[in-house]
Amino acid sequence: MSSSNIKNQNPTNHFAIRSQRVVTEKGVHAATVIIKNGLIDAVREHDYQPNCAVEDLGNKVLMPGLVDSHVHINEPGRTEWEGFNTATQAAAAGGITTLVDMPLNCIPVTINKQAFDEKLDAVVDKLWVDCGFWGGVIPDSVNDLDELLDAGVLGVKSFLIDSGIEEFPNMEADDLRKAMPILAKHNSPYLIHAELDCGNSEPAEISDSYQTFLDSRPKSWENDAIDMMIDLNREVKANGQDCHVHIVHLSSAEAISSIKAAREEGQSLTIETCPHYLTLFSEEIPDGKTLFKCCPPIRENDNRHQLWEGLKEGVIDFIVSDHSPCTPQLKHIDTGDIEKAWGGISALQFGLPLIWTQAEERGFDLTDIAHWMSAQTAKFIGMNHVKGHIKVGYHADFVVFDDESKYEITNEMIKHRHKITPYEGRTVKGRVERTYLRGQTVYDNDEFMNSPVGQPLLKGRV
Repeated sequence: MSSSNIKNQNPTNHFAIRSQRVVTEKGVHAATVIIKNGLIDAVREHDYQPNCAVEDLGNKVLMPGLVDSHVHINEPGRTEWEGFNTATQAAAAGGITTLVDMPLNCIPVTINKQAFDEKLDAVVDKLWVDCGFWGGVIPDSVNDLDELLDAGVLGVKSFLIDSGIEEFPNMEADDLRKAMPILAKHNSPYLIHAELDCGNSEPAEISDSYQTFLDSRPKSWENDAIDMMIDLNREVKANGQDCHVHIVHLSSAEAISSIKAAREEGQSLTIETCPHYLTLFSEEIPDGKTLFKCCPPIRENDNRHQLWEGLKEGVIDFIVSDHSPCTPQLKHIDTGDIEKAWGGISALQFGLPLIWTQAEERGFDLTDIAHWMSAQTAKFIGMNHVKGHIKVGYHADFVVFDDESKYEITNEMIKHRHKITPYEGRTVKGRVERTYLRGQTVYDNDEFMNSPVGQPLLKGRV
């Protein structure tokens, strides 16, 4: 970031923010929020006059800072794809005050304590927002799992299919049977990339047609993977343990009925989906546009509507970015080669306006947004005692949001490392004006303030 986009700021440790619309778990209210030493000291009536400086936002929205629990930052090792400095700046520009880094695409992958220590060394002086970390488990690292979890990762992730990264192979059912009781013992979530090719399909022929890519990864792969995890969790539960299984980036709405049934059994099963599955659909994706490639794929419009219903019903718990960037060369933008292109969507800072634009049209309100993108994600990562709400005693993490502002997303706006996104040219509603982290302004109208003040978040130490 050039020096012209970074401002010096002398943070005060006692001030107040007033707004006609403060988003709390009880609704949207006129209120004055008093901040002292980085924490929310009080939430008072709108006309309360505190003994400190007051910033009046008028009718602008004051929301809890977003918590994004699914971000691929790729550092150390593949920092040419992304990095903690650029990723956390993009997060701040998107109103995200807490994110959680994924264990793969970096080198080394975060599958043991040594690799985790390298990750922690890599974040020093680079975090513009707070950052937690997921570990990973592969067949050869199950014996390292206890030590990794004790080191402070918030949980671990596995794939049930080729991850695309040689050093992060997928787990088989017997591997999962070994890992799940360990996760249950530590009371840590087990994140699962749920695609499973039960039929050992012949490699699909993928052309520049998006439909050929969609056909190559059918809904049945997700449905079968989720069913397998439910069956395995049933085994764990029968042995008197409770493993919290979490399905990342759900794209198949057909799995919703199985998820409902598993929860009715009493299984600990949570589900996330992403803005690209809720705002994009396959019928509108042009052929040869590799920026739209991700796994699982973006599916049909009818499927998209069903995912929104899953959110409304509470079957889908929350929304995260799954920001998975790479270099423009690896995206094969010029050739349009969907088969060779790296699969991943880059849109970290645009999640809030993308979701708000669609959600408002569907009759949802700002409390729903805060629930899906702050409160539930904070709960999932074990930080709902300090993050995700505007409540006394919580971190003073806020977003000032102009929910009426309409604009077109351009590549020039992008703060993550490579200025590419499938959302270029899309008109959205809702602009992040300012982001506060523990009472300090970290982003203000396209400028970053002072220097990185984010902190690593380790399990049991916040």
